[in-house]
Amino acid sequence: MVATAPVEAALRVIDWRGLFVVLAGLSCLVAAALLLAVPERDGDETAVGDWRAQWREIAGLFRSPVFWRIAPGAVLSQSSFLSIQGLWAGPWLRDVSGLDKLAAANCLFWVAVAMVAGFLGMGQLAYRLTRHGIPPLAVSASGMVLFMGVQLAILLDWGPLLPLWIAFGFFGTSGVLSYAVLSQSFPLTLSGRVNTALNLLVFVAAFTGQWGMGAMINHWPLAGGGYADIGYRWASGWCWRGSR
Repeated sequence: MVATAPVEAALRVIDWRGLFVVLAGLSCLVAAALLLAVPERDGDETAVGDWRAQWREIAGLFRSPVFWRIAPGAVLSQSSFLSIQGLWAGPWLRDVSGLDKLAAANCLFWVAVAMVAGFLGMGQLAYRLTRHGIPPLAVSASGMVLFMGVQLAILLDWGPLLPLWIAFGFFGTSGVLSYAVLSQSFPLTLSGRVNTALNLLVFVAAFTGQWGMGAMINHWPLAGGGYADIGYRWASGWCWRGSR
């Protein structure tokens, strides 16, 4: 709710279509700035081939058994996290937990703080445990298991509200470690495309998950506005099963 304040302000001036046109234009400007500002490095040993060679390499990524051994867990975990944190956490806090707008915004703020701490902390934890022979993928998998446990606790109301949502924000970042693992499993020249390929799958799954949760929740509207508790629980339960 706090994060959407600039969007709400913009929508008072233009409609959502115009806002998307503005955002698309800004994205093009950033892409053009990168194209013009980043210098070519002739003779760089990591230089890539022509476009056809790059597309062949991307196709090779999606055919790689190594990619598909690691990517599914990260995709399911991250898409589940983004589906809830990015869209449905606020409505859940309002319609299921019964919080008012300010209390829900405060809770989401601490989720965001926990998420930042998770991105920093999980990376540091993986780095330190690597020295003791524990691979980053094991750290990531353990964090995903804890994330699933937190999701289940929220779904079934096991425990205090704010600590559970803070744990949700922290452990929801566990799947990000898979990006580092995957990029190190391929040649350096492919590292950017490996992360982009994984990102593509994560965001497609996240947007699909957000839509799917909305379709379920929409089946139980309330006369006074909002949606019934049961719709959120069915949708979150489906999302939880998807992250398993």
